[in-house]
Amino acid sequence: MQIGTNQFYNTGSSQLSKLSAKADTLNTQIATTKKFTDPSADVVAYNRLSTIKQANADSKAYDGNVTLAKSLLTQSDSTLTAINTQLQQAAELTTQAATGTLSDSNRKIIATQLQGIRDELVSLAGTKDARGQPLFGAATGTSAVTQGADGTVSFGGTGEVSAIPVADGTNIQAADSAQRVFGNIPTSDGGTTDAFALLSNFISALNAGGDVSKASATAADGLTSAQTQVSAVQGSVGARAARLDIVSSQSTDAAGARELDRSALEDTDLSTAIAELQKTMTIISATQASFTKLGSLSLFDYLK
Repeated sequence: MQIGTNQFYNTGSSQLSKLSAKADTLNTQIATTKKFTDPSADVVAYNRLSTIKQANADSKAYDGNVTLAKSLLTQSDSTLTAINTQLQQAAELTTQAATGTLSDSNRKIIATQLQGIRDELVSLAGTKDARGQPLFGAATGTSAVTQGADGTVSFGGTGEVSAIPVADGTNIQAADSAQRVFGNIPTSDGGTTDAFALLSNFISALNAGGDVSKASATAADGLTSAQTQVSAVQGSVGARAARLDIVSSQSTDAAGARELDRSALEDTDLSTAIAELQKTMTIISATQASFTKLGSLSLFDYLK
């Protein structure tokens, strides 16, 4: 007579089924290196992973903006340095032109040199960025400056371009308009002029000949103001570049923290999983052996 109740077999079968399911789960986790592949297996973890995934996507977009902004600011800095160099040369020539011993022909030579500097400033003002857009473009217009047939230079648009979003709630002005760089130079009558008009007027005075002391003083004061303004813009560019470095560092740190969270939620700890699988397989083997042995016992053997 054998002991073989439904409860005995059902209990044994249930235990083996649970152990087999656990072994299958561990095998899958080891093979895929993921704790789960079905969202229903851990709804809380899945929702958290979805949030991390969206944050990573946003961060990637912001990182692209940071790269663009850094490129624009770096190009702006080098271009502003070149502009300041040209203005400094113009200031030196202006001082030279004010020398009373120079003849009209000497001053015309200086006028020619200043014309070359002015042309170079117009060229620098029209610099294109990596996207093929005006580096010093404004909110409106398609060019930073335009030059008419008579040589008159005017600004191609008005307003500052929109800031670039580089992080959640953080925007950076990556470029400055030509108006901000070259314009708004104060004059003695309380008005304003720009670097191009300032040089043009002085060049005309030198070409006209005669006493240029007043024109030289006006040009010298204007060029000093122009250099101060360009230096101020360049200082602002440097501050914004430093801010971008901080934003970039913070983004890297945040990405690292998110990766740690993701790994803890999703990745399989292989050493732990393998050890757990070995333990489970041992338990399965022991359970199967015990189940077989107990199932074959006769009542006589049981009573002995």
